[in-house]
Amino acid sequence: QVQLVESGGGLVQTGGSLRLSCAASGRTFSGSAMAWFRQAPGKEREFVAAITWSGGSTYSADSVKGRFIISRDNAKNTVYLQMNSLTPEDTAEYYCAAGRGVKDYYTSYEYAYWGLGTQVTVFS
Repeated sequence: QVQLVESGGGLVQTGGSLRLSCAASGRTFSGSAMAWFRQAPGKEREFVAAITWSGGSTYSADSVKGRFIISRDNAKNTVYLQMNSLTPEDTAEYYCAAGRGVKDYYTSYEYAYWGLGTQVTVFS
């Protein structure tokens, strides 16, 4: 089992930035893709960004392209999400996920391991 713990969420004004971290502990594994999803109250969970094991390829939702950057440090078993130019539409609970053999990086069921989330609130 792999435990994922998100941190770095908080309250930020429109136009501001936050950096989320997802630390893996317990039985970590190599060869896994990592991703961030988010869910606002009353809404469905949606894809935000993903990164391959090597970090050589990244994927992001159209809504965050050019604003959010996903990266990972495998030596530290940590994935990051740098969020810039935040808007109220980015307000949500952000979840970290990991999975092996991911084919569709945009789909939540591809990821076997999930964190409990960290709240991001953007105010006008």
